[in-house]
Amino acid sequence: MAMSASREYTTILTIAGSDGSGGAGIQADLKTIAAAGCYGLSVITAVTAQNTLGVTGSYLLPAGSIREQFKAIADDIRIDAVKIGMLGSKEAAETVAELLKTLEGVPVVLDTVLRSTGGEALFPADGAGSMGRLLFPAASLITPNLPETAMLAGLDRQPSSREEIEQAALRLNRQGARSVLVKGGHGTGGECRDCLLHEGGFFWFANPRIETVNTHGTGCTLSSAIASGLAGGKGMVEAVERGIAYTRAALQAGAGLRLGHGHGPLQHFPGIHQRRRS
Repeated sequence: MAMSASREYTTILTIAGSDGSGGAGIQADLKTIAAAGCYGLSVITAVTAQNTLGVTGSYLLPAGSIREQFKAIADDIRIDAVKIGMLGSKEAAETVAELLKTLEGVPVVLDTVLRSTGGEALFPADGAGSMGRLLFPAASLITPNLPETAMLAGLDRQPSSREEIEQAALRLNRQGARSVLVKGGHGTGGECRDCLLHEGGFFWFANPRIETVNTHGTGCTLSSAIASGLAGGKGMVEAVERGIAYTRAALQAGAGLRLGHGHGPLQHFPGIHQRRRS
């Protein structure tokens, strides 16, 4: 019997912190990547002590550990896309920027993690400028939320109007970010409005808000879903659109579930969850 032709995995490398509660960070990234039909690889930058109520501790790994983890993977396995999440320090940002130079033509999605959902600092307060200088030029797309957009763009308040958001995205573009997705989850009103600046044009994605407290890991999920789309050959606009759709589906699937006493996680595998409950 003739053997079937072998196929290769589509791989996504996530460089981020670990969340033991499973809602965000490396854990959310790997779930999202698996749900997209891709194979997840990981480089851990920090180990956090956190749950649905917040982050109680963060323990950064040294640059040498980040470098060795990356090298062990890259020496053996092809990397089709990279997602960057929590870095925790300027030293980690410098190390990751250096490592990315060894990957040619690989799409990179940078989730500009500065604070946790509960407001805990996950990157030095005075380090936003260094993140932009080091990593914006290496990224195919950055995905700041509205508070992060204000911090990175040097604004004194969060942009709110369509014009303010577009101008903020342009400021980040002038700082070196090729494409910018300003996420609207922290906005007000009945719609969540996400703004993508790509190749000089603006693309808006407006969707009704999903009423749920289970939003832990939303940004990790979206950036990983977009990276998975880019790795699969989707164009930027389509990858973002599909990433938003996946994130909304995971939010909706987890809206009625309870885990912990605070902001619970998204549900990445609703079909499996339903089968196990039945």
